[in-house]
Amino acid sequence: MTYYRPLVQHGEARPEGAVELAGGTLWFSHAEVLSRDTPSHIIPAGLVPDVVLRRLSGHRPTFAGLDLSQPQVVGILNVTPDSFSDGGDHDDPSVAVQAALQMVEQGADLIDIGGESTRPGAVLVPESEEITRTAPVIRALREVSDVPISIDTRKSGVAAATLEAGANLVNDVSGFTFDPELGPVAAAAGVPVCVMHAQGDPATMQQDPSYENVLLDVYDFLSAQIERLEAIGVLRDQIVIDPGIGFGKTLEHNQALLQGIALFHGLGCPILLGVSRKGFIGTIGKEPQATARAPGSIAVGLAALAQGVQFLRVHDVAATAQAIRLWQAVR
Repeated sequence: MTYYRPLVQHGEARPEGAVELAGGTLWFSHAEVLSRDTPSHIIPAGLVPDVVLRRLSGHRPTFAGLDLSQPQVVGILNVTPDSFSDGGDHDDPSVAVQAALQMVEQGADLIDIGGESTRPGAVLVPESEEITRTAPVIRALREVSDVPISIDTRKSGVAAATLEAGANLVNDVSGFTFDPELGPVAAAAGVPVCVMHAQGDPATMQQDPSYENVLLDVYDFLSAQIERLEAIGVLRDQIVIDPGIGFGKTLEHNQALLQGIALFHGLGCPILLGVSRKGFIGTIGKEPQATARAPGSIAVGLAALAQGVQFLRVHDVAATAQAIRLWQAVR
């Protein structure tokens, strides 16, 4: 199989033959051709096969009511006792709702609520406990705000309960592989979904992860999961994909995915990136304290936006939103 990574550019002056990226302001005039068997090489955009070019260039429609021509900030709201950087901060539903409203005021376009930690080494949370943690918060937030809400869960029962409570989107870190009923629940509800790649489960995923070619392996997984979801009625343009930085990946795997992330536009779906406060930020940035990793998280996020990524999932909403405004202004 052959893969095509657009070499993304920006600016009003474009060479002849330049192609819009995902229907936005970024563009590319050349692409890197990748395969598992031969060295990569560069070709003009006009030589990219039509079916691939359409997916690379096609306009991404409104997603959960959000305009994807602009970067979207996803605020993380963990209602868990054991998440790696904010566990226990939002145990009380009223505190959680106030935190969500503050993130909206600071610039969050979507709030992602999770009741099960997926940090390395985390253990499975019973479905009933996860519902108890998340549904009251979603219901209370929906009563005071119309902000889009995603439920971060691997379980169909949690998704059903929280969609009923007012969630608009299902975000599954297992890429809809953990619970075979989760995809049908989302399809029946007609809600958008986020499909993330992870190798292994949270309890074991960082125990010597390995790939033949991490960029292409993750691409193939996401492509297959998109097709499975389409087969049960989820529209491709209502699927966001996430390469799953830090989920069963070494530092080198994470860097390869970030350097090649524009490849995933070939799936024809919006891209979400979640790197906020993660371990590799601390390793490269020499910052052991997770809550002090906003500068490194923002640096990686802006690099991803320059490659056309549409969503940044972050803890530090105010700082990220400010950085995006300045990044846009100088470009």
